[in-house]
Amino acid sequence: MSDEESGWHLTESDPGVFTELLKTLGVPLIVDDLYSLDPSTLASLQPLHALIFLFKWVAPAESSEASVDYDDAFEGFFANQVVNNACATLAVLNGVCNIPGVGMGSELRGLVDFTTGMDPQTRGLAITSSEFLREAHNSLSPPSALSLADLDLGPRDKEDAYHFIVYTPVNGVLYELDGLKRSPVRHGVFPSTGEGWVALARDVIQKRIETYPPGSLHFNLQAIRTDPLPGLRRELEALQAGGHVNLAQQILRQISAEEDKRQRWAFENSLRRHNPLGLIHALLLGLAKAGGLEAATTGAKEKMKERIAKAREEAAKGKK
Repeated sequence: MSDEESGWHLTESDPGVFTELLKTLGVPLIVDDLYSLDPSTLASLQPLHALIFLFKWVAPAESSEASVDYDDAFEGFFANQVVNNACATLAVLNGVCNIPGVGMGSELRGLVDFTTGMDPQTRGLAITSSEFLREAHNSLSPPSALSLADLDLGPRDKEDAYHFIVYTPVNGVLYELDGLKRSPVRHGVFPSTGEGWVALARDVIQKRIETYPPGSLHFNLQAIRTDPLPGLRRELEALQAGGHVNLAQQILRQISAEEDKRQRWAFENSLRRHNPLGLIHALLLGLAKAGGLEAATTGAKEKMKERIAKAREEAAKGKK
């Protein structure tokens, strides 16, 4: 089923996109990129509520499925993926809707209440039939006006498929919520002291990454966390009132970095709402009229050959 048939478009794995989605859904949380799973990095993002994991999907072997600890009696929120391209939003919902006391908008609250008691498949159908949710998902992933499938480009290798899942704590247990699996997967009880659930999540994710060839870059990890800005602003006010100038300057720098990040997200999201194909067509047409299109095409092909050769060389090094 194509995205045109399902009504759900492909979503970019980007913290600005997910944060805007949460804002649209009335959820007062943000999403940040994670480049490391070391304790200090994870501690800097606390309070941390869930981890969104994007990976290259490979069909599981029957032997590996036999060892999966499914929780078919899971009492939290879990929805199956029943249409293409909805896995990003489903991963976000499967994470967010299991956070105790989390705020959410009236539309999302009504959808969660309506699907309470449904089995995962039926809940997935109800969610992906929601026009409000589909529009929120598609708002930052407009459909392309050009379909390569309609062009006669000859035989092509099958494109890699990528999939979003979420790791989150529920009632003292770390769960993997994967919309393509029948039920949530239990990864064990975690201690209430120390790093808590994130230490167990780190081990689970690292083991999963190790199943891929060395040097693979088929992953992306993001954290659903409490928005730090309100707390930082309160802390700044208290420090300024107490005359702690140096500490106040440190907090001010953190606030400035967060605000710069939000401005960058807003700019990038504004670009995502527009289709640049018309502009690209006009530029190519102008280049052709100026007699420079053939030279530009030849140069682009040579650069692509160099990139492919470099990628193959790096892949060969990784296998050694």
